[in-house]
Amino acid sequence: MRQQELKIGKRSFLLSLAVLLALMILATALSYALPSGTFERVMEDGRERILSGTFREVEKPHIAFWRFFTAPFEVFQSDDAVIVGTILIFLLLIGGSFSILLACGMVSRLMERIAHRFAAARYKLLMLISLFFMVFGSVFGIFEELIIMVPFCIALSRRMGWDSLTGLGISLLSSGLGFSAATINPFTVGVVQQLSGLPAFSAIGFRLLVFVSIYAVLQMFLLRHVKRIEREPALSPVYLEDQAVVVSDEPVHDAKVDRGLTLFAVGLVLLPLLLIVSFFVPALSSILFPLIAVLFVVLAFVSVLASGTMQFGAAVKAFLRGMAGVAPAILLILMAMSIKLIMTRSLVMDYLLHQASARFEGLSPLSGLLLLYALVLLMNFFISSGSAKAFLVLPLLLPLTDILGIHRQVAAQAYLFGDGFSNLLYPTNAALMIALGLSVVSYPKWLKWTLPLQGILLVISLIWLMIAHLIGLGPF
Repeated sequence: MRQQELKIGKRSFLLSLAVLLALMILATALSYALPSGTFERVMEDGRERILSGTFREVEKPHIAFWRFFTAPFEVFQSDDAVIVGTILIFLLLIGGSFSILLACGMVSRLMERIAHRFAAARYKLLMLISLFFMVFGSVFGIFEELIIMVPFCIALSRRMGWDSLTGLGISLLSSGLGFSAATINPFTVGVVQQLSGLPAFSAIGFRLLVFVSIYAVLQMFLLRHVKRIEREPALSPVYLEDQAVVVSDEPVHDAKVDRGLTLFAVGLVLLPLLLIVSFFVPALSSILFPLIAVLFVVLAFVSVLASGTMQFGAAVKAFLRGMAGVAPAILLILMAMSIKLIMTRSLVMDYLLHQASARFEGLSPLSGLLLLYALVLLMNFFISSGSAKAFLVLPLLLPLTDILGIHRQVAAQAYLFGDGFSNLLYPTNAALMIALGLSVVSYPKWLKWTLPLQGILLVISLIWLMIAHLIGLGPF
């Protein structure tokens, strides 16, 4: 067995690779089989918006078949190049930084302290951490930015006798569901209500009820899982993968490690402060992702060097090992991003959107509401950004929902549900692939584990939508 380190497993990598390759082949087939078309677009406040009623079919652009193989690398020449570059740098820096903390013993010491503190209240710890991540996702719209905490949560879960899936559950899954059950998330609720002409953050009482219901379901899911693997550890879907990583139970009482951990913890206080400040400073929000990564690197090096737990040369070597360990995930992310590229450069995306919007004609209000939900779910496979997708599709769809007699507040809620929950489902979501790349969990195993929960959440969200429609959730 190998010592604990940040490294994506070979088997996990190959399984995720196979899934993404299959999706790339499907996207390529659709790009050849479906007609091409385009909407006219305008820029408003730096955002692209589709003009309703401007769709026209066009001649399919000639794209050589061999470009299917180069699509992951052509992402660097697309409109998403800056985003992709930022994501990859973030992944490498976080991987390297966490490797330093592992190598000097700080992670083990931190987990030891937490495990000792909550030895008699382990389930309370699980619920509190999960709530923390959900609140940040729901209130501040923080999802990708909390990925840096995923390795810590996985390490803590292993130390508590649970598995890597539990670590992903209390961090990635919780923040994603918080983002889905948004209360005042400015990047989804704020943007969607603005585009819908609704008062800012109206119907917050309704969304708080949604949040509570989602949190309750999540806790039942997580507690059922941990109690099951506590009884029989081999029942964990990632039991073999976790067994390949040694988690030491021996206490660490090195004064240097304690001093380094204290320095790191003090510096880490800047992280939630940075997240909160970005909520009020839009300029900071645009560079938050790389800023967090740089902060994490600086904290890792400063804490180990100042405490004397590691020499500079050894820290650099650990940093490079960590970067190498997560590097395979880069290919997965590029493949995920290339699926959108394949569909957009063939001009098939607009055709699919046009066909979907045309289906609204003659529907009942409830059927139209469900179709809106389904359409946003579909679009999220290709465009994961909630705000970017809102600017594209809502100006096209809102007039159709008005005709059907659907309240705009209800339509906005349908959009929020469709945009949020599928972030944890689609392999085209970069945040999901980064988080999995920081663990031993493959995408197929993640999908198998979360799919029952996703099914329950689908039912719950549909019930909430029907309630919203029946009570005429407004103001209009």
